[in-house]
Amino acid sequence: MPSNQTPLGALPSRFRKERVLIIGCGDVGQRAAKQLKGRTRLMALTSSPEKADGLRAQGITPVLGNLDAPQSLHRLSAWATRVLHLAPPPSDRAGEWSTDPRTLNLIRALLKRRPPLSLVYGSTSGVYGDCKGQWIAESHPVKPHTPRAIRRVDAENSIRFLGKKGVRASILRIPGIYAPDRPNGTPRERLMKGTPVLLQKDDVYTNHIHADDLARACVAALWRGKPQRVVHVSDDTHLKMGDYFDLAADLMGLPRPPRVPRSQALEALPLMLLSFMSESRRLQNNRLKKELKLRLNYPTVRQGLKSLSSR
Repeated sequence: MPSNQTPLGALPSRFRKERVLIIGCGDVGQRAAKQLKGRTRLMALTSSPEKADGLRAQGITPVLGNLDAPQSLHRLSAWATRVLHLAPPPSDRAGEWSTDPRTLNLIRALLKRRPPLSLVYGSTSGVYGDCKGQWIAESHPVKPHTPRAIRRVDAENSIRFLGKKGVRASILRIPGIYAPDRPNGTPRERLMKGTPVLLQKDDVYTNHIHADDLARACVAALWRGKPQRVVHVSDDTHLKMGDYFDLAADLMGLPRPPRVPRSQALEALPLMLLSFMSESRRLQNNRLKKELKLRLNYPTVRQGLKSLSSR
């Protein structure tokens, strides 16, 4: 057995409970922590001392550190048996737009002493770029089209390096996340604004996952994820973007959004929104169900959106 995989029973009693470190303990990280509370010792990296009390109130021990400051991460390598890494790459910076130095700094810190048994990284389905609406398996080659997706590919490559060092590293490729109690987690605001969607002939397929199901997948991957494995954390829905917003509008009792041709959208919509309207793919989720053994609480957006419409 590798030295970094000493059985928990062989450790001193105070260390026998699994120790999970959450990097990027935002909405999804806190949902995952709720599932782990009482079963594991929880810690979360935070660069904000003012957030420490809020983490403690959730049963999470805060560790002050900043992924942009490698010297602040020295405590991480001696603590965690498992790591959930949900921190995003930095935004565009001169000379670094194609890399994720944060993930590299984290990995270097974790490898200084005893590496964790497993690490789960939350990536994005955007690494595939535009697939013209095809069904995509996890083995499909990546072809990122945007700087943020290129940085995610760089982070995934760093995670794979960690896997070569004996850590059971899993990469979760995540599509659009929604939930009623998540910041900007429902389509209601966009529907209220009347933001247009594309005509059916110009429209793109999108993929979704409820935040609670995503958190459950993160926890499952910490223990069940196969080494060096990519998993799509996506539900069973296959709708085009406009149809998704039509469904949400109908369930919420709101007007359906106007439909416009792509040429008009290019002139009227922000670049960030246009980037989502330029990529079309449908994610297969067999590994999520068979390998992580996850049964989705919200297998389709219709079921998830019904829970939103009742609020």
